[in-house]
Amino acid sequence: MNIAEKETKKTIEAILEGIKRIKGQGIAIIDLNTVNHTECGYFIVCHGNSNTQVDAIAHSVEETTEEITGEKVWHRDGYRNAIWILLDYGNIMVHVFQKDARYFYNLEDLWADAKITKIEEDN
Repeated sequence: MNIAEKETKKTIEAILEGIKRIKGQGIAIIDLNTVNHTECGYFIVCHGNSNTQVDAIAHSVEETTEEITGEKVWHRDGYRNAIWILLDYGNIMVHVFQKDARYFYNLEDLWADAKITKIEEDN
């Protein structure tokens, strides 16, 4: 594993920790590295039960990722209505949805040819 891969792995772990801290649900990692013509290497997808929780999950991801890795989000969008918040970390895009919006946009099926890893939730 080269340095970039190690840094990506560390960033993914920090993002997952940020999601788990606020009880994000249905966490999935979509590995886009084997899919041609993608803008990034990974999507991390989860959902919350309200706009308040979605907002809190996204803020937790930003804070936890910066705390653990020192990396700041490059771009963020969706905080205004908190139905779907997108956090861009360059090679990793984090999608935090409200549950209904997640199933409407259905990124897992849209990228079904990619490797998808479901993360078990801590109880």
